[in-house]
Amino acid sequence: MTAVGAAIGSRRCRATVGPSGHTVGGAGHTGVMTRYAIDALTAIRLARERLAVPAEHHLVAPKSLQSQALSLLYRAVRRGELTEGEAKAILDGITTMGIRLLGDRVSRGVAWRVAGQLDWDDIGDAEYLAVAQLQADAFVTLDANLARQVEGIVALAPFEALLAG
Repeated sequence: MTAVGAAIGSRRCRATVGPSGHTVGGAGHTGVMTRYAIDALTAIRLARERLAVPAEHHLVAPKSLQSQALSLLYRAVRRGELTEGEAKAILDGITTMGIRLLGDRVSRGVAWRVAGQLDWDDIGDAEYLAVAQLQADAFVTLDANLARQVEGIVALAPFEALLAG
């Protein structure tokens, strides 16, 4: 199964406690405004399924999210998993969902440090961790491998937490 296909069907269910001290995701949600860092696969799923994130949740991501989503969707079209029209509609959905995109000097520096600490060859995933550490209560990813790698480094929340009001 491809990354885009897996993202659309993936379900990670775990509640955790965010830096603000409240439960992030799961049945213990307090209704407090929660900031979630999301990855490209999560943004694609939200847009593809036309899911609305409640106003009390704010979404943040690195600026690279848009390019990564574009790349994932382009490859899905090339493989015949999506039509070009479907992919473009998903991209439009991502651009209008109100994600605060970050790429400042501090987040770039944290991404560099994190990638080095984790001995990663690429900085891409580290950008999500940097944004999660600096600007979010929890990180939502549909990439199970990435979630395993960052467990204990950042608070993780299940996809469903984004929809809980």
